Amino acid sequence: MTESAAATGTDWRAWQESWDRQQEWYMPDREERFRVMLDMVEAFAGPEPRVLDLACGTGSITDRLLKRFPKAESVGVDLDPALLTIAEGYFAGDRRVTFVTADLKDPGWTAALPHTSYDAVLTATALHWLHAEPLAALYGQLAGLVADGGVFMNADHMKDDTTPRINAAERAHRHAAMDRARAGGALDWADWWALAAADPVLAGPTARRFEIYGEHADGDTPSARWHADTLRAAGFAEARPVWASPSDALVLALK
Repeated sequence: MTESAAATGTDWRAWQESWDRQQEWYMPDREERFRVMLDMVEAFAGPEPRVLDLACGTGSITDRLLKRFPKAESVGVDLDPALLTIAEGYFAGDRRVTFVTADLKDPGWTAALPHTSYDAVLTATALHWLHAEPLAALYGQLAGLVADGGVFMNADHMKDDTTPRINAAERAHRHAAMDRARAGGALDWADWWALAAADPVLAGPTARRFEIYGEHADGDTPSARWHADTLRAAGFAEARPVWASPSDALVLALK
């Protein structure tokens, strides 16, 4: 637990909600994907799952998991010191939650986890910063972490290059809506991080965050079919999308 999380009196709930609003500017259907994700957790693992919140950020998935399933347990793993500071502050004192600092590109990152098996591994809008080869390697590691009968779910940008006209029309429509929201005062990624950098408690972690990642990490956004095929090749028994929007998808892999 960081000192800032325990002792500063910072309004961590406000920061958590601010992050959610910023993310919703990009993904207005964000809550719908979380709902489907948790429906599938319940379907496969029941109401008391042990969950790994992968690339957890501020703990958005963990927050929704515990509100829906109060007897669940969550382990959040991330490398971002600023987002982890918010997560640790927001969940301070909650024994159901553990946070781990680890780099998913490090082959030994799983050694930092408190458990070797999870009923569900969940991630959203995070793994697109990985290129295809390290993402496939990560999927192989996750196949070893998910319990038999358990699930991995990834909700992210998943682009289908076989439909360029559909992609272009969807992008234009989505960006027009984003421009309208921005005109109404919505914060984008850069705005949000500028606020974090100006906050006395988050300034240090934010500076460290940009030392690690730079301005933004750009990986690959392969299709949902690629994700499903790669997950099966990594050792999962079944995999397919269980939710989709015009730009994003939620792929579920069953161990």
